[in-house]
Amino acid sequence: MSNVLILADFIGAKLSRTTAELATVAARIAEVTAVVLAPVGKGSEYAAAVSHGPITNVIVVESDSFTTHGVAASADVLNQIITLKAPSAVLIASHAFGKEVAGRLAVKSNSGIITDAVDISADLIATQLVFGGSTTVHSKISHGVPIITVRPNSITPDLQEVHPTIETLTMDIGENAKKSVVTSVQPPEEGGRPELTEADIVVSGGRGTNGDFTAVEAFADSLGAAVGASRAATDAGWYPHTHQVGQTGKTVSPQLYVACGISGAIQHRAGMQTSKAILVINKDPEAPIFEIADFGVVGDLFTVLPKATEGIKARKP
Repeated sequence: MSNVLILADFIGAKLSRTTAELATVAARIAEVTAVVLAPVGKGSEYAAAVSHGPITNVIVVESDSFTTHGVAASADVLNQIITLKAPSAVLIASHAFGKEVAGRLAVKSNSGIITDAVDISADLIATQLVFGGSTTVHSKISHGVPIITVRPNSITPDLQEVHPTIETLTMDIGENAKKSVVTSVQPPEEGGRPELTEADIVVSGGRGTNGDFTAVEAFADSLGAAVGASRAATDAGWYPHTHQVGQTGKTVSPQLYVACGISGAIQHRAGMQTSKAILVINKDPEAPIFEIADFGVVGDLFTVLPKATEGIKARKP
């Protein structure tokens, strides 16, 4: 029976919701096998986390090389699994790590690659939004095993509980994959807010905050939202670059995106235009971001947000 491989996506030791999204779209094509790349001794723990989404099988490979040699080791093992399992396609989360693994894997397997897909049909036609989301492209890989990265939050996940069959494989990492060594890792700061690319609601601030994100953060916390920032805000040092939304930052596709004091430069729009609903708060009625807004408020964010925050809190049980 044909199968599709998905690379299980972990944030630390926690399985991300993106894995269920990958499984949901992969199940349209064929039976789904999730590949879990784990540190030595952690395979069972990582595999046990793969418990939701239409996943039939889990392949576990343990190696400390995934930490020591990073993406090169991950791509090397995935290429070996492709040779062993002959999948119909390989789907990977479309973030910095995932896209680098996918690129290396495409070269190793002599296969075509599509990145940042927002949808994939049963016959492997991928949908992409390009040129800042202004153009929709439908494309299909014609050579090798299709390698496709899928933008997080673009697929509504099937979160059914599953008990997949687990297979553990032992694989040697090729010498070429060991030529680069990860010497240090700076884990992201843990906070009480959702991870930016996985959040159902994102509240972002831009140049209009003048460096004061207090109102933005308070409003986000009242909604249980993640906080993002425009490139102008991060370049000015007002907010960490890890929270930048846009073409050169992170791509988000939440149920609700709230843009506060953001003009709407094309590179920012490229990172959030696929949001299900967009609310804009800006005192400039001519700001370009109003063009893609579902709802808009013309006003000073420092006046609007505190009142909105109070209103939300007042309606909470």
